Amino acid sequence: MLTLLKHTKLYSPQKMGMKDILIANDKIVAIDDNLSEFENKHTKTIDLEGKIVTPGLIDQHIHVIGAGGKEGFASMTPEVQLSELVACGSTTVNSLLGTDGTARNIRTLYAKIKGLNQEGISAYMFSGYYGMDTVTITDSIQGDMLFIDKVLGVKIAISDIRSSYPSATDLVRKLRDIMVGGMIGGKKGILHLHLGDLPSKMDVLFELVKDYHFPIKHISPTHVGRTKPLFDQAIEFAKLGGMIDITTGASKYTEPYKSVIYALDEGVSIDKMTFSTDGHAGLTKFNDAGNAIGVRKAPIDANFKQIQALVKQGGLPIEMAFKLNTTNPAENLGLKHKGQIAIGYDADICCFDENLNLIDVFAKGREMMKDKKIIVKGNFEL
Repeated sequence: MLTLLKHTKLYSPQKMGMKDILIANDKIVAIDDNLSEFENKHTKTIDLEGKIVTPGLIDQHIHVIGAGGKEGFASMTPEVQLSELVACGSTTVNSLLGTDGTARNIRTLYAKIKGLNQEGISAYMFSGYYGMDTVTITDSIQGDMLFIDKVLGVKIAISDIRSSYPSATDLVRKLRDIMVGGMIGGKKGILHLHLGDLPSKMDVLFELVKDYHFPIKHISPTHVGRTKPLFDQAIEFAKLGGMIDITTGASKYTEPYKSVIYALDEGVSIDKMTFSTDGHAGLTKFNDAGNAIGVRKAPIDANFKQIQALVKQGGLPIEMAFKLNTTNPAENLGLKHKGQIAIGYDADICCFDENLNLIDVFAKGREMMKDKKIIVKGNFEL
């Protein structure tokens, strides 16, 4: 099936001007000023009338089977539905477990990942959870990296009272299994590290890089904007060549877009930062007096809102702001066919009006949202 998108104001995310885009099944096969020669009865032509067009957004840290549980079983958050992701332009997600690796099962997560792929978006996952005793689908980290198609790496927690307080030696042994498994399995392989608010911050990660000389591209810290001192250390990590992930839906000392502007002012490249939502993590709900009154789930649309803020309040060009949820997470996760509108890439596309309001969404070449209306829903949303 051929789909022709006419008259797009294309950001790939680089600014490319007015272009037509030709899609064959789930891939982009042509981009040019005018592709009218492909208009015929076998091609579905959609005139986007000068809408801003970008790659679909990638959320590399989201809890699609829910998380939470710190206030007991009733505080465990629900699963994410397909339409929630489409509504905020997230055409690719990478999911993981949280504090809980017991009631939340790694194989259940894999099943949900496969289900989201069947429903129309692209979904991946990490093995592991907060603890040192990495939960896996096979019998080992290396086994998951080799034989489980959707596993891209492993998660663990550091600098958090709920972590196992791993040493650099503990982490480098996991990194070895991730890297070697990735080499054989054709994946990049990353160790994704939840950062808490303990004074140790990212110290052990600098030990991995400076003392063990482990390649920094395999080390992926998240929640780096939790506190100002932590973010200042993350800036140092990024200047060493590491990718730092700023959480938009929780764990933030200031608005995430402001953290990006601050990091840029401190000399960090825009290519070394990502946004992720931590969507459906369990958060404490407070009343106006500051008293805890219950729990809530972290929002899954916060990436999109922070990109808007980067452009509107932060003054960043569109082509820079969108990198945080397109090219940068694709590079971090090792997804070579994601994050750009380019020939041979997956046809994951978001369309916006001039005010950056999301209008249309395509995932793997399929139109999922049209004129702000979800037209493809999950099986249990119909």
